[in-house]
Amino acid sequence: MVSCGPDKMEKQQSTSHGAPDLDMLKVEPVPAVRDVDFGEVLETTSTPELERKVLWKLDLYLIPLMGFCYMLQYMDKLALSQATLFNLAEDLNLQGTQYNWSSAVFYFGYFAWSWPSGYLIVRLPMGKYLGMAVFVWGGVLMCHAACTNFGGLMAARFFLGVGEASIAPGFALITGMFYKREEQPARQAAWFIGNSIATVVGGLVGYGIGLIHNDSVTSWQLLFLVLGAITAGYGFILIAFLPDSPAKSIFLNKTERAIAIQRTLSNKTGVMDTGKFRWGQVWMAIKDPQTWFLVLYTLCVNFCNGGITSFSSIIINGFGFSKLRSLIIQMPIGAAQLVFLILTSGFATLVHQTRILMMIVNTTTSMIGMILIWKLDHDNQAGKMAGLCLGAVFAANIPLSLSIISSNVAGFTKKSTVSALMFVAYCVGNIVGPQFFLPQEKPDYPTGIKAAMSGLIFGIFFLICLYLYYVYENRRRDRLYGSPRELTEAEELQDEFSNRTDHEIESFRYVL
Repeated sequence: MVSCGPDKMEKQQSTSHGAPDLDMLKVEPVPAVRDVDFGEVLETTSTPELERKVLWKLDLYLIPLMGFCYMLQYMDKLALSQATLFNLAEDLNLQGTQYNWSSAVFYFGYFAWSWPSGYLIVRLPMGKYLGMAVFVWGGVLMCHAACTNFGGLMAARFFLGVGEASIAPGFALITGMFYKREEQPARQAAWFIGNSIATVVGGLVGYGIGLIHNDSVTSWQLLFLVLGAITAGYGFILIAFLPDSPAKSIFLNKTERAIAIQRTLSNKTGVMDTGKFRWGQVWMAIKDPQTWFLVLYTLCVNFCNGGITSFSSIIINGFGFSKLRSLIIQMPIGAAQLVFLILTSGFATLVHQTRILMMIVNTTTSMIGMILIWKLDHDNQAGKMAGLCLGAVFAANIPLSLSIISSNVAGFTKKSTVSALMFVAYCVGNIVGPQFFLPQEKPDYPTGIKAAMSGLIFGIFFLICLYLYYVYENRRRDRLYGSPRELTEAEELQDEFSNRTDHEIESFRYVL
C-alpha cells in the first residue's frame, strides 16, 4: 500500500544528496523538534505494546479535539443556508443573485488566506496558530448577527472564510505528523466525521432555535450568535491543548514522544522539517503532475459542493416540506455521508491500494444522486430526497484526498503548497458552483443540478488520471532503482531529515 509498505524501502544516502549526519542531529536538531534528542529517538526501544499504547493515546487525544472543531466548522458554514429559512434574505432585502454571492464570497476569503496560511503553518507553532484561527472565525460568525444589509453580510462572509481557511489543511498536516501512512485514511476520516455529524446536529440546533421567539433578536441572528460563541470559546481550548508536533505533545511523556517520532520515520514525508519554508519545494509542487490531478478533481467536484451546501435548505423546502421541517429533513444527508465515510475509509484502511478507487465509488454515488434529483417527477418527494442524500456522499472523499497528500507528498513545504493549491481549487469550485443555481429556477434549480452532475463526472475522470499516474510512476521507479528493501532506523531518520521531496527520494513509492 505504501512506500514503506509492510516492507520499508531502500534509499542510497550520500552527503552529496544532502543527507544529514546523525551526530549533527544530536547537537543541531531542527526547531520543531528541539525538545527531543535524536540520539534518544534512535536509542529508545519500542515494543508492540508501547507503540499500541502511544497510538491509543494519540487517538483518544487528537481525534476528538479535531473532530469537534470540524463539526463546528461545517455547522457554521451550513448556518447561512439555515438562516434563509428564518427570513434572512427578506430582513436584509437580498435581491436577485445577492444570496448566491453572499454564499460565494466566503470562498473568496478562504482563497485569499490559503497561500498566507500555507506559509504560516510552516513558520508558526501549528497548534497555537490553528487555535487562534478558530477563535477569529467564531468572532466573525457572531458579527453576522449585526449585519443589516447585503454589504455587511458580504464582509462578514469574506472574513469567515479567512478564519476557516487554515483548519482542514492544518488538521491534515497534523495527521501526517502523528500517524503512519497506512493509519492515515482512518484517522483523516475519524476527525472528518465531525462534518457528517454537523449536518445532523446542525438540523436539530436550527430547529431548536427556530422554536425560540423573542423581541430582542431574530431567529437567524440568534443562530449566528450561539454558534459563533461556541466556536470562539473552542479556539481557546485548541490553543491550550492542540500540540504543535509530536515532540511537543503534553499528553505524552518523554519516552512516548520519542516513540511517536520513531514510529513515523518511515513515512519519508518530511513532517519533522518544520520551521523552514523552502521555495525550491514550491516549484517542485507546481511541476508535479499529481498536484494538478488533485487540484482539477477538487475544482470539479466542488461545483456540486458549493450548490448543495448553500441551497440544500431551499431545495428541500421546494420538495414540499415546511421551513422548520426542512431543517430536520437535512439530517439524513449527514447520515448518508457518515455511512459512506465509514465504509469507504474503512475499506481503504483494511485493503491496501484502494484509496483512489473508494473516492471513485463515492463520486459515482453522488453523480447518481444528482441524476435522481434531475430526472424524477416533482411530486416524488422520497426519491428526490434520496437523490439529495446520495448527492452529498462525495464529501466523504475529503479525508481520503487529504490522506493522499499526507502520504504521497514528501517535503513539509511541498506538502503545505500542494494543500494550499488544493484548497484554492476548493474555493474556486465553491465560488463558481452557486452561480449555476439561477434565482428564476428556484426551488428546483435544474441548471445548478446539471452543473453539479457534470462536475462530478469530470472529477471521476481526473481521479482515474491520478491513479494511472501513480501506477506508472511506481513501476518506473522499480525499473530505475530496483525493488525496495527494509531500511534501518538510522537510514529512515536520514530520509526523514534529508529535506527532499517524493521525487528526490528514490525509495519513495506512491499510495494508490
